[in-house]
Amino acid sequence: MIPFNKPYCSGRELKYMEEVCHSTTMSGNGQFTKKCHKFFEEKYGFKKCLLATSGTDALEMCAMLCELKPGDEVIIPSYTFVSTALAFLREGAKVVFADSGAENPNVRSENIEPLITDKTKVIAVVHYAGVACDMDAIMSLAEKHNLLVVEDAAHSVDSFYKGKPLGGIGHLGAFSFHETKNISSGEGGMLVVNDERFIRRSEIIWEKGTNRAEFYRGMVNKYGWCDMGSSFLPSEFNAAYLWAQLEQLDDIQNKRKHIWNMYYEGLKGKIDSEITIPELPEYATNNAHMFYLLCPSLDYRTKLMGYLKEKGIQTTFHYLPLHSSAYYQDKHDGRELSNCDRYGDTLVRLPLFYELTDDEINIVINAIKQFRI
Repeated sequence: MIPFNKPYCSGRELKYMEEVCHSTTMSGNGQFTKKCHKFFEEKYGFKKCLLATSGTDALEMCAMLCELKPGDEVIIPSYTFVSTALAFLREGAKVVFADSGAENPNVRSENIEPLITDKTKVIAVVHYAGVACDMDAIMSLAEKHNLLVVEDAAHSVDSFYKGKPLGGIGHLGAFSFHETKNISSGEGGMLVVNDERFIRRSEIIWEKGTNRAEFYRGMVNKYGWCDMGSSFLPSEFNAAYLWAQLEQLDDIQNKRKHIWNMYYEGLKGKIDSEITIPELPEYATNNAHMFYLLCPSLDYRTKLMGYLKEKGIQTTFHYLPLHSSAYYQDKHDGRELSNCDRYGDTLVRLPLFYELTDDEINIVINAIKQFRI
């Protein structure tokens, strides 16, 4: 079986984790956490980075920093993972779902603007598959209506919009380092703060509502409870694992892009015309987080995935739109979100991981080319 995913391992993870075993700091915010923060801040120009135990936790910190009140509204795409919505619901906000665009699963400004009311406080965008939303249009819309923008950049490490790194354009950003992501710490995430007014409070929220980070820097002579917060810091073991991967980021990205390009060149114009493959907007780069196909129907997708399984190839679909979920369907306002529904029914993801060989990629390509319903 060619698996859908196999987490990358550089070979240095255990070495760095052993260093943690012999250090004085295992619980978090030690040398490896600081190395990871510095890496992202220097490489991408992010103003402030804080590692988290998951992408979900990073989003929850974003929501806390937005200071939402009951009745406030947050616009998010329906075609996303549940964490994007949960972070804001936990703060008492009302989630208003926007439809995706017709070209790809990203939300578009023209789908957002009609949903803005005097209760709207935040626009949360998801850069699906690491491909940028049109951030100029979205940031312009936010400025016009005095709204905050949160980038769910879970898929988007080392991906750019017009030369700007994703996660670094909105007021706040959130990354995931789950095992399915380009770089991983097993479970992990990161908050990015791009607006200086949120920096001090982000550290307090990160440190369980205390100003302990300032204490360790010698800025105060004692620390105490200042605000809401939680234990969002990952252990040094997670940070050490992540650091081993960050050291190999360019190699990882080059290999993943090679795989993505093989799929693209091998499938474009050579498969059933009813199947479409992703096309990148001219303003976006490709970080090769995933390669997906869009089938003409749910029945077609089911049969294609079954056929590929018989050929020893594991594929998977992706999100079920949140507006029609068992939890939220009776809370949704009833608007039809046809593009989200289409992606929920027809999108299928192909195997893409560092150790995937050219021979295996060609096996997948040839199987898809041979498939007919």
